[in-house]
Amino acid sequence: MIVAIFTKKIEEEHFRAWQELLNVGKSAGINFIINSEGADFLEKTGLSEELLTYSSPQDLHNNLPQMLISMGGDGTLLETLYYVKKTKTPVLGINLGRLGFLTHATDSQIIKVVDCIKSGKYKIEERSVLKINNEHHLFEANSFALNDFTIHKRDTGSMIIVDTYLNGEYFTNYWADGVIVATPTGSTAYSLSCGGPIIFPETNSLVITPVAPHNLSMRPIIVPDSSVISFRVRGRGESHMVSLDSRFTVVEYNHEIGVQIADFKFQLVRLGNFSFIETLREKLKWGLDYRNL
Repeated sequence: MIVAIFTKKIEEEHFRAWQELLNVGKSAGINFIINSEGADFLEKTGLSEELLTYSSPQDLHNNLPQMLISMGGDGTLLETLYYVKKTKTPVLGINLGRLGFLTHATDSQIIKVVDCIKSGKYKIEERSVLKINNEHHLFEANSFALNDFTIHKRDTGSMIIVDTYLNGEYFTNYWADGVIVATPTGSTAYSLSCGGPIIFPETNSLVITPVAPHNLSMRPIIVPDSSVISFRVRGRGESHMVSLDSRFTVVEYNHEIGVQIADFKFQLVRLGNFSFIETLREKLKWGLDYRNL
């Protein structure tokens, strides 16, 4: 059985978890392959194993992994989208970060993780993916996002004006610091911190959330995920920023950018009786009022 691993960095405090994963996996007959950046960290930490490596989506696909394990936080898991894309390779997140909405398994559950992989005792949630369309080929082959697409002003004090269209029909213009388009998965990320609603993962919708709007009547709005959302940006400067999850680039004004749902789903692995409601209560500390104690 071949299982891929993806990581960005290996901290000393997580050495034990890494060693346990490699040892327990090997005993269970799992052959691991790891991204080249992760292999470099393994070698530096003395945890090095003779693992095959991959450095591109094609490298990964050539090895036909049955699953990919993301070792890190939610940000690390978001980057696995570039490698798995349309292959339907399921991704399981082991949380070595902080909040962890997506990476729900912990470093104390390594044995359980390996057992579930071997026995097939896990569930797969299909998560919507965003795709951007632009004549200048922004982000090129990596033009997908699991969480959100964001337009944001640069490091000036001036707001930007974001002309917004739904399916080609004029919708509104936002006078704001920026605008976020988030999937249900991304509704618990940047959009939430800007006042956007939490959307259950299975909901077929997108949320458009303004960032610090000047017009107080501008509120987050939920639209069907069949919508094509288009933007043109104006302002006093010459350019603005756009981002897909954690990746960003600078774009000149008046470039039209379209955002829509991609034609494939991200396959997110869940272990045991995972509950999104329970996760919300745990991560957001709902109900933990000292008056209830």
